[in-house]
Amino acid sequence: MRKVLVIGSPGAGKSTLAQQLGVITGLPVIHLDRLYFRPNWVEPSLEEWISIQEDLVQRDAWIIDGNYGKTLDIRLQVADTVIFLDFSRYVCLWRVLKRIKQYYGHTRDDMAEGCEERFDGEFLRYIWQFPHDQRPRILDQLRERQQRGTHIIHLRRSSDISRLLQSLTTSLGTGKHRF
Repeated sequence: MRKVLVIGSPGAGKSTLAQQLGVITGLPVIHLDRLYFRPNWVEPSLEEWISIQEDLVQRDAWIIDGNYGKTLDIRLQVADTVIFLDFSRYVCLWRVLKRIKQYYGHTRDDMAEGCEERFDGEFLRYIWQFPHDQRPRILDQLRERQQRGTHIIHLRRSSDISRLLQSLTTSLGTGKHRF
C-alpha cells in the first residue's frame, strides 16, 4: 500500500477516511478538492487538471481522495489500492447536509482556500443521482483494475470502515496486511 485512492459519492467520507489512513500509514494525504478549486469555486481547464494529476501520481507514495470522473483513469492506472466508499444516497445526502450546516460560510480543511461551504442544489442532485450516473461506470473501472492486480476494497457501511482501519492498525503493528 503505497499509492491509495479513496473514491465514492460526495458525503461518503472520503476525506475523513483518507486522513485516518494517513495517520495510520504515515503516507501523505492529497485532497483533490483542495487542488481542483481556486478561490470562489473557480475551476481549472481540463488540460490543466490533467497535468496536475499526472504530476501527482508520479510521487512515490500517496493517499488521494476524490473522484473527478473525467480524470479518474489517471489515478486508477497508478494506484496499487483503491477504496470505494459505496454508501447509500441517503447517508451521503445526510452527511453533506450536516457538513453544510457545520461549515456554512467557512472553508473546510480539505477544501481550497476561498471556497466557503454553501448550499448548492445542483451538488445535492449530483449526490442523489450518483448511484445511477456514476456508480456503474466506477464499478466497471474497478473490475478492470482488479483484473490487472490492483487491490480493490469495496466498503458499503461505516462499520466496514471501522473494520478496515482496525485491520490496518493491527497489520501494521505485526507487519502483516490482512485486508
